[in-house]
Amino acid sequence: MSLPTLVSQYDGLVCDLDGVVYAGPGAIPHAVEALNALRTPVVFATNNASRMPGDVGDHLRSLGVRTTDEMVLTSSLAAAHALAADLPQGSEVLAVGGPGVAAALRLVGLQPRSPRDEGRPVAVLQGYGADVTATDLAVAAHVVRAGARWVATNDDLTLPTERGPAPGNGSLVRAVRLAVDVDPEVIGKPHPPMYAMAARVLGARPDRVLAVGDRLETDIEGAVATGLSSALVLTGVHGPADAAAAPPTRRPVHVLEDLRGLHEPYPEGRRDGDWFVRGRARARVADTLEVVGSGMDGLRAGLDAIWAAVDAGRVRREDAAGLWLNG
Repeated sequence: MSLPTLVSQYDGLVCDLDGVVYAGPGAIPHAVEALNALRTPVVFATNNASRMPGDVGDHLRSLGVRTTDEMVLTSSLAAAHALAADLPQGSEVLAVGGPGVAAALRLVGLQPRSPRDEGRPVAVLQGYGADVTATDLAVAAHVVRAGARWVATNDDLTLPTERGPAPGNGSLVRAVRLAVDVDPEVIGKPHPPMYAMAARVLGARPDRVLAVGDRLETDIEGAVATGLSSALVLTGVHGPADAAAAPPTRRPVHVLEDLRGLHEPYPEGRRDGDWFVRGRARARVADTLEVVGSGMDGLRAGLDAIWAAVDAGRVRREDAAGLWLNG
């Protein structure tokens, strides 16, 4: 009897973008074809707050992905929806960040104010922007101290650039936090609000949604926190050694070589004595990691064995990555 494909077990997908669908301006190999072959609805969710959903949608369509702007959820749009749920229409909100922040507020019926505008904003929405200044951050701090609600799109400390990591929105949020006495509400991954909103867009229960991403500390941790299933795709930031060392809150349910894995059968894990079995592969941890079999099933069985050894106290989590690399 053939196994069901992975995607057939879910009612909807939440798919990360950078490192999963594209890398910079170009598509990840096989991603476009795999996405277009899906019959399951997909929401594309990104922590990038500087771009508008239409910009992201245009990028996806330029690569050949069949989608609409309504199926793109940025952290700025998710944060704006969170504010609009509690504030009267037309409320003034200080928009700190790139153009995507102000645009998201307008889309939900709120009135964005820049740090250079007069007014008394009732809230602050802070997202990343390459042109954010020290003056912008100072105005945000003044408004928060005056009692405004403070919402951050995400708290990623860094963002990738061609020259290496650069300060991200989380670093700018920390700068404001040093000048105020409250913590912001954070909406983007790994915090639950963004994934919960994506599930509502899909019209599916969270436990029937699969979150697909390449980063353990955002995509996978956010899925675990929200009650979604998760799949780590090995086309971006994190690889098997990173997954081996992950705490339970960051461990993916599934591991895929690329998005083609959504259309392939995914063998369930089982235990056979000291061995952890996936398909035709098995693995165990004695003094070292021993894997019998190859390919993705060998990788999955190896992770099962390492996680069990860590949880049983036989391997320190800080040694798990080395165990994988030397196995």
